[in-house]
Amino acid sequence: MSAIYLYDDARARDFQPFALTRSIAELRAGALLVRERWSRALGVPVAGVLTSAHLAGFVERGSAPVLERPVMEAGSWLVNARFAPAISRAPNAEVLEADGRVVAVRLASGTNGDVGDGALDLAQLATQRSRAAAEGWWMDDVWDYIRHLVVMLQADIPLLAAGMRAGAPKGAIVIGTQPIFVEPGAVVEPNVCFDTTEGPIYLRAGSRVQAFTRLVGPLYVGEHSILTTDRISASSIGDTCKVHGELSNTIMLGHANKGHDGFVGHSMIGRWVNLGAGTITSNLKNTYGPVHLWTPDGTRDTGMQFLGTLFGDHAKTGIGVRLTTGCVLGAGANVFGSVIPPKAVAPFSWGEAGSFEPYHLDKFLEAAERMMARRDVALEDGMRTQLQLAFERRWTVEQ
Repeated sequence: MSAIYLYDDARARDFQPFALTRSIAELRAGALLVRERWSRALGVPVAGVLTSAHLAGFVERGSAPVLERPVMEAGSWLVNARFAPAISRAPNAEVLEADGRVVAVRLASGTNGDVGDGALDLAQLATQRSRAAAEGWWMDDVWDYIRHLVVMLQADIPLLAAGMRAGAPKGAIVIGTQPIFVEPGAVVEPNVCFDTTEGPIYLRAGSRVQAFTRLVGPLYVGEHSILTTDRISASSIGDTCKVHGELSNTIMLGHANKGHDGFVGHSMIGRWVNLGAGTITSNLKNTYGPVHLWTPDGTRDTGMQFLGTLFGDHAKTGIGVRLTTGCVLGAGANVFGSVIPPKAVAPFSWGEAGSFEPYHLDKFLEAAERMMARRDVALEDGMRTQLQLAFERRWTVEQ
């Protein structure tokens, strides 16, 4: 039986603040995780992920194991996790390409999967093979997940909802003509406004939308997420999230909490993030110019006029924290205080602007375990070890 192996190349392994704690295969691109997109496109399961060695203990619901040197049988697929394929079935060929680059190769012979530090170019495995063009989106930079979000949601939702009956629930207010999909088991209270002028809306089973919330498409809401009041637009919300206050053009990986007022826009929120009441992101400069963002290779011009904050896994903000345009909060950072934090905060930092210090690892793990237990998720030994390794490999920034 063929299987898929997702490969984080060297560029993907620098996609901070997320790559410190997860493979790029486990990021949300459009409505689905990259891993889920590839499984749908190729019609076979994902058997493993080839990425940084310190991620070996990574485990989440449905995730594929991180494998150091897997035995990949002939007929298996090796794919670049920086490419997010369309979720329609991929064309029948042994090599898939997009924009002149190889995105996936069906292996002609078995291999031990040694990709080292991510230097392998899949084109090296693609000689003399049948080729076809793959539809989808390259993520060449970490902000591309936000850059492509709206168009991906517009493409994803009709395919995910194929065969479902469209229609607004009883008591809803509807603006626009694009479809609304509500799975059985989702709860929509009366007087919720569905605005589908710019795109469709899809609510998964177990999600709940409270009265007087305005939902603006394209919008995807995962299982068991709760949305309440204000305007929630053009976003991809993973499973078991809480959203209160205005949310715009934002990706929530899952199990994150924005339970209070405060605008968050053009941002990406990792798992187990908690935003304190009144946390606000800026997503537009006063000059209306392109946003610059910290990266491991230095500050870069993103070419985007709108870009908010990238929140690494387990990041936390205190009450009233204000985040500047193009901000990066590292995994495990705990940021509070009345002074605007710098544009980049190192992972596992504790404190406020001008006085950050390392978060004690035992205290961080204790807090993480408590938060996860509130969602009936255990901090397993493998994940605990992986977070310890991430702590040891944390990057630094100039404050």
